[in-house]
Amino acid sequence: MNHATYEKLQYNELKQIVRSYCVSGLGKQLLDKLKPSTNIKIVKHRLNETTEAREILDAEGHVPFLGISNIDHTIQNLEKGMMLDPSELVSVSDFLRGCRKMKKFMMNKEFFAPLLTSYAHSMTEFKSIEEEINFSIKGNRVDSAASRELKRIRHNMAAAEEKIKERLNKFLNSSSHKKYIQEFFISKKDDRYTIPIKASYKNQVPGTVIEVSSKGSTVFIEPNTITKLNGELSSLKAEEAIEEYQILATLSGMLLENIHEIKINMDLISQYDMVFAKAKFSKHVGGIEPKLNDYGYIKLVHCKHPLLTREAVPLHFEIGKDYRSLIITGPNAGGKTIVLKTIGLVTLAAMSGFHIISNKETEIAVFDNIFVDIGDNQSIENALSTFSSHMKNVSEIMSASNNNTLLLFDEIGSGTEPNEGAALAISILEEFYQMGCITVATTHYGEIKRFSEMHSDFMNAAMQFNSDTLEPMYQLLIGKSGESNALWISRKMNVRENVLQRAKYYMENKGYHLERVDENKIRKPKVVKEKPEEKDEYRKGDRVKLLDYNDFGIIYREKDNFYNVVVFYNKEFVEVNVKRLSLEISAKELYPDGYDLETLFIDYTTRKTQHDIERGSKKALRKIQKEIRKNKG
Repeated sequence: MNHATYEKLQYNELKQIVRSYCVSGLGKQLLDKLKPSTNIKIVKHRLNETTEAREILDAEGHVPFLGISNIDHTIQNLEKGMMLDPSELVSVSDFLRGCRKMKKFMMNKEFFAPLLTSYAHSMTEFKSIEEEINFSIKGNRVDSAASRELKRIRHNMAAAEEKIKERLNKFLNSSSHKKYIQEFFISKKDDRYTIPIKASYKNQVPGTVIEVSSKGSTVFIEPNTITKLNGELSSLKAEEAIEEYQILATLSGMLLENIHEIKINMDLISQYDMVFAKAKFSKHVGGIEPKLNDYGYIKLVHCKHPLLTREAVPLHFEIGKDYRSLIITGPNAGGKTIVLKTIGLVTLAAMSGFHIISNKETEIAVFDNIFVDIGDNQSIENALSTFSSHMKNVSEIMSASNNNTLLLFDEIGSGTEPNEGAALAISILEEFYQMGCITVATTHYGEIKRFSEMHSDFMNAAMQFNSDTLEPMYQLLIGKSGESNALWISRKMNVRENVLQRAKYYMENKGYHLERVDENKIRKPKVVKEKPEEKDEYRKGDRVKLLDYNDFGIIYREKDNFYNVVVFYNKEFVEVNVKRLSLEISAKELYPDGYDLETLFIDYTTRKTQHDIERGSKKALRKIQKEIRKNKG
C-alpha cells in the first residue's frame, strides 16, 4: 500500500468518519496511526475486537467513558520530573476513575466478549491515589484539609487579613482622614492592602506608596498601622506556598511511582476507545464481520461502498477462484469506477478491522499490497501527459507487486492511440497475470474484451445498461461483455439502420468496404475559388503552442516536404509536425516590418561577436583563433 492507494480509494475519509465516534484524544491518536494489516492473524484479531464491541453496544447501548481524557502531555511532564499543578492532578484522577469504571464494566462481559474482557485484566486500579487527590484538591486548588500545617497557616492568614481590614475600615471611617481619601474602599495592590489617597495629600498620610494611578491623581498607600500585619501576611503566604508545593510534590510522586501501570492503562483505554468507535460505526451503517482468506479470493455479496451507504447500488462480485483477472466494460458514468473503489475500500476497511456493509456470505482476501491507477494522474510539475503519468504509475506498481497483490486499473491503456493503447494494456494485464496478481480493470477497448474472452483465467463483466431508457443501472454482471451502448444510443436517436449494421460489422471484423463512390453522384463545383490559406502554414517568428508540451515556442524553420517545422523551444531547436501545433500569435502581429528575426534565436554574446567580426575587430578574431587552438589541443 502507498499514499496514492489511500487517497484514490478514500481510505483516510473513512478513517475520519470512524474517528468522529471516539470520545477521547487517546482513541483518536490511535486511530490516526491505524493502517491496514497484511497479516491475516492480526486482521482476524481486529475484526473479532470490533464484533465483540458491537455485541456489547447492541446489548448495553453505551460504554462508560466518562472522565476519560488525553493525559498524554501530563504524563510526559511527570516523566520529565515536573510537578503537576492541581488541575493536572484532577485530570489524572478523573482518568484513573474512568479506568476503574471501565474495568468493572468490562469484567461483567466475559461471556460474550472474552477478548475485550481480557484487556481489562491488565488494567490497574488506583482507588487510593484517586481518593488522595480528590481529598487534597478541591476546585482546582489545594484544599486546607490536605495537611494540618496548611490548615494552621491558612487559619493564621485569615486572622491576619481580618485584623488588616478592621484597621483599614477604622482609617476610612475616621473623620480626620476624610479629606485625604480619594475613594472610600480598600484596594489590594501587589498583594498588599492599600487605601486610595489624593495625590496632593500623599505626604499627609503616614505610610508607604505602593502604586500611583495612570493619571497621577491617586496614590495607593499602605498605612503604617497595617505595615507589620501586611508583613506577617506575606510571610504566611510564603509558608502556604511551601506547604502547597510539598503536597503537590507528594501527589505527583505517588503518580510517578506508578507511571508504568498508568501508561498501560492509557494504552488499554486508547484501544477500547478505538475499538468501540469502530463498533459505533458498524452499528450506524449496519456492518458485518466478513470471512477472511489469504489466497486472493474475494466474494462480495450485496456489498455497498462505505461512504455511499444510501445511494450505492449493492455490488455482487467475485474473483480469485475460477479466474484471477476481471475486465469490466460498460458506459461512461455507468459505475465502473465505483465498482473498483468499492472493492478496494472494503478490502482496506476489513484489513483495518472495520465492519463492512454487506451480506454475511462476503469473503475478503488479505493482501500484501493493494495498488490502484484511477483517475487523471497528470503531473503539471513534471509536464507529464495523462498517458505518461499512467505508464509511470504502472511501472512503479509492477516493480512493487508480488503474487499476493490486488490491482485496480480504471480505463487501462487509455490516453493514447486506441490500437497501441489496447495492445499495451493487454501486455500489461498478461504480465501482472504471470506475476500471480489479482487484477480488476475497466476498459472501453473491444480488443481487451476479446482477449479476456479467449483467456481461460480472465473473465469479462459488464455494467448493466437499460437499453430502453438509455440509462446505466449501476449493476455489475460477471460473465457478460458490455453491449455496444453506442449502437443502442444511435438507434434511439434514429440513425439509419444500414449505418448501424455496417458499424456492427466493422466492430466484429477487420475488413472494411473500400469501394469508390460513383462519380455521377458527386456534385462538382461550378466555380473554382481561390485556395484558402492552409491552417498549417507557419512563418518564421510565429508564436505557436506545442500541444505535446502544453507550452509555447517560436517557429525557426518553416514546413518541409514532410510537414515538419523547426521550433525554438526551451533554448533548443525541436522538429515538430504541424499537426502537433496551434498558432498563438503570428510574426506579423508580434514584430514591425524589417525586424531582424534572427535575433530571436541567437543570444546577445553571439550577436556581438558576429558584429565585431563583420566590422573587422582584431580582438574578436584573436579570441576565435584562441578557441580554435584550444579545441585542437
